[in-house]
Amino acid sequence: MNERYIDGFSKLTKAEKINWLATHYLQDDEDVRLLKKYWLADDQLQSLHDGFTENPVSNYILPYAVAPNFLVNGKTYAVPMVTEESSVVAAAAKAAKFWYPFGGFHAKVTGKVKTGHIHLIFKGEKEKLASFLERRKADFLQRLKPITENMEKRGGGILSVALEDLTDKIPGYYTVTFKFDTVDSMGANFINTVLEEFAMYMEEEWRKEGNEEDLDILMRILSNYNPECKVHVKVEAPVKDLPVDNPEKYVDRFITAVKMAEKNIYRAVTHNKGIMNGIDAVVLATGNDFRAVEAGAHAYASRHGEYTSLSKAYRSGNKLIFEMSLPLALGTVGGVTVLHPLAKTSMKMLGNPPAEKLMEIVASVGLAQNFSAVHSLITEGIQKGHMKMHLNNILMQLGSTPEEMERVKQLLGDEKVHVKRVKDLLEQIRKK
Repeated sequence: MNERYIDGFSKLTKAEKINWLATHYLQDDEDVRLLKKYWLADDQLQSLHDGFTENPVSNYILPYAVAPNFLVNGKTYAVPMVTEESSVVAAAAKAAKFWYPFGGFHAKVTGKVKTGHIHLIFKGEKEKLASFLERRKADFLQRLKPITENMEKRGGGILSVALEDLTDKIPGYYTVTFKFDTVDSMGANFINTVLEEFAMYMEEEWRKEGNEEDLDILMRILSNYNPECKVHVKVEAPVKDLPVDNPEKYVDRFITAVKMAEKNIYRAVTHNKGIMNGIDAVVLATGNDFRAVEAGAHAYASRHGEYTSLSKAYRSGNKLIFEMSLPLALGTVGGVTVLHPLAKTSMKMLGNPPAEKLMEIVASVGLAQNFSAVHSLITEGIQKGHMKMHLNNILMQLGSTPEEMERVKQLLGDEKVHVKRVKDLLEQIRKK
């Protein structure tokens, strides 16, 4: 057996895990010290964080920042954002300030329906399976009451159950498709529990009246593609009032740039990545699942068979309209949202919003981020602002003192930031 293979790693203490890593992979005392340096001094808080994952050995810290002046549906927010990309928060804040005089962001949730499936292979006749499900569905749903009644009391629950025929894709492939309203919960655990219990009832009852080998239930799982759990957000302003040089020309260029992202997949992916820069940062700060949100958004961008921009820009009369629709399955109760202390602080900062309100805020930040990116691209270029924000990272990598960092920034002034130029300036300062 390879000496790096280990049984029972999860049963080791955190210190023992690190020692094992040091022996077999790190071989550097400095790395070991660094892992331990990031442990929290508060043992109770550290224990809480350790409980969020399997095999924890340390903490990986990302900056927790705030973007102020977000006017969403007439209310001003300071929005918490967690991201390591320095330009993201600056861009979001800049866009919030840009659109504030024009009424800010107008957002509306257009659907809250989430989806889950029981995926199965059925070897018999479709009519037999459909009849079985139709006859037994009410009984199965009644047997689920102990699981669903609390959600129903909050105004949610199972909205529908239907058999879908996908045999044109895979022989014998059907899904039992569920639609849910999970109110202020993201709902993953609730949905998956319902699906697993319903599938168990199906298997039990099918054995009583059909050929057991005809029904093979493979999976019971929610979907992270939720096109019916969607939010729309827009900004608008009279063209002549936009605080830019030559507003007419600017708007024409802006609309064309967004249209390029609609028609060119290479541009669309980067365009939408900019949207997700903002969305992911707020989703992380509130303890929601950014991976699920990402997957659903990009799938939605491909819903017509071709990947395209999530946002659109156009003129309506004398106004520029910039808008976006996308699915956002978020929760404000349950999970890490109520367990992580900073996630709870984020929710307080936002006024402890219900899920619908959080969807509106998050979508607004995504559109703001997108606006800033396109604005930079069609004016000064993306790198000027990005590299200015990245300058601190460059200086830290070069081991600069706070005094050296400040002096380099003074000497650079409005110059474009290049690593070689920064190195040269730093060397000049140190020689003196």
